[in-house]
Amino acid sequence: MAKARQAEYERLNGKYLKEAQQLLDSGDYAQASEKFWGATAEVIKAVAAKRGVALGSHRSLGEYIERLHRMHPGWNLPRLFNAANSLHMNFYEDWLPPEIVSDGARAVTELVQKLKTLLD
Repeated sequence: MAKARQAEYERLNGKYLKEAQQLLDSGDYAQASEKFWGATAEVIKAVAAKRGVALGSHRSLGEYIERLHRMHPGWNLPRLFNAANSLHMNFYEDWLPPEIVSDGARAVTELVQKLKTLLD
């Protein structure tokens, strides 16, 4: 069951990253922001599922990032997660300038790359 959940989270992560980049390229910053957040949430849930942990709330994602940060302190996971969370807020408010959304997108890409190494 955990393996199937992990696979689904990984599939969704890839889907959301692809859609986010397309939305970013087309200038739809609010929608791109939410897709980047979704990609973040899914990769965190995939890592947790691999370890037999189910995450079900926004708070649990942040707490799990903190747990991973203690294991990998040089990865700057809290900073990268905060950038993703800022994008999530931008979906509702659409207040971030394009440059900051693009910077957040790079942070999410970095976060995803780092966490995917824990899925191998």
